[in-house]
Amino acid sequence: MLFIGLLAFFLAGCGEKSKEEVLNKLNEQAEKIKGYKYNAKMSLALGTEKQEYNVEVWHQKPEYYRVYMKNAARDQSQMILRNKDGVYVLTPSMNKSFKFRSDWPKNSSQPYFYESLIKDLSEDQDTKFTQSKDYYVFEGKTRYQYNKSLPYQQVTFRKKDLSPVSVKVMDQDRKVMLTVEFTDIKFNAPFDDKAFDLNRNMSSALLEVPAAKEEADSNFTVKIPMAEIPGAELVDEEEVMTGNGKRVVMTYDGEKSFTFMQEKIHVKETAAMPTLALEGDPVDLGFTVGVLTDHSLLWADDGVEYMIASNDLSREEMVMLAKSVDAASEK
Repeated sequence: MLFIGLLAFFLAGCGEKSKEEVLNKLNEQAEKIKGYKYNAKMSLALGTEKQEYNVEVWHQKPEYYRVYMKNAARDQSQMILRNKDGVYVLTPSMNKSFKFRSDWPKNSSQPYFYESLIKDLSEDQDTKFTQSKDYYVFEGKTRYQYNKSLPYQQVTFRKKDLSPVSVKVMDQDRKVMLTVEFTDIKFNAPFDDKAFDLNRNMSSALLEVPAAKEEADSNFTVKIPMAEIPGAELVDEEEVMTGNGKRVVMTYDGEKSFTFMQEKIHVKETAAMPTLALEGDPVDLGFTVGVLTDHSLLWADDGVEYMIASNDLSREEMVMLAKSVDAASEK
C-alpha cells in the first residue's frame, strides 16, 4: 500500500497539468515578456473563395503594435500601427493613411495577438481544455466586437515554451472559417527606436504598391451587398464620371437608408500619403481592414475603393453589409 501511494504521488507530480494551471502559466508569461515578433499565415473561408494572407506581427510593451498583412495573390497589403501618437491604418493601394482615437487592439478579440488570445480563454468560464505530448489545446469563445457570426475558436500552444501554434475560428456550427498558423516566434524581441515610427512605416508600405500600369479605361465589376437589411430598399443606381473614371453610387431608402459607393483606385506614385484623422476604429472585415466610424465604413479590395455611408445603420449593420459584398453583373 505504501508503494502504491508513493507511485500515485509521483505520477501526480509529473502528470498532466490542469486547465487552470496552464492558463495561469500563460497569463504569467504574457505579463512577463516585454514583447514579441512572429509571422503567421492566415487563411479565410469567408465569402465565395478562400483567401490567404502573410501576416507579420510586432508588439512592444506597453502599447506599441504593428501588423503587416499581405495578400500575395491580389498584390495587396495593409498595415495597422499603434504608437505613442495613436492608431493608424495604412492602405498603400489607396495612397491613404487613417488615424484613430481608439482602444485598439484592447476592445475586442484579435486572432493574431498572443495576449488577446490568452485573455479570451481566461475570461471564458466554459473553455474546454485538452493536451497531448507536445501541445495544450483550448476551445472557447471569441470577443469579436462586430462579427458575432464567428463565436468560437480553438487555440493551440506549445508545451515547451507556451508559444502559439495555431488559431481556428469557427462559426455557430463549429465550421472553421479562419485559420492562423504561427511561425518564427521570438519572445522579448529587440526593436530599434524607429520600429513603430509612422513615417518609416508609411515609406515601407508605399514600396509594396505595384508599379502603376496604363489602363485603357476604369471599368470594374460592380458589386452589391448581399445581406438583407429590413427597412432598406435599393431605389437608385447611378454612374458618375469623375477625374479618376467611373464611380457607381447605389442609394437604399427606408428606415435603414444608406448609400453604397465604389470606385476604381488610381494611385499617384509621386504624391505623399495623406493622413486623415477620424473618430472611429480599424475593423477586420476578413478580406481586408476597414475604416469604421459611426456613420461610414470605408475599405479597399482588389484595386477598388468602397464606402457605406448612413445615418440610420449601426456599426454592426455596416460591417455585416461590407462582409456580404459579392460580385454582380454590371447593369
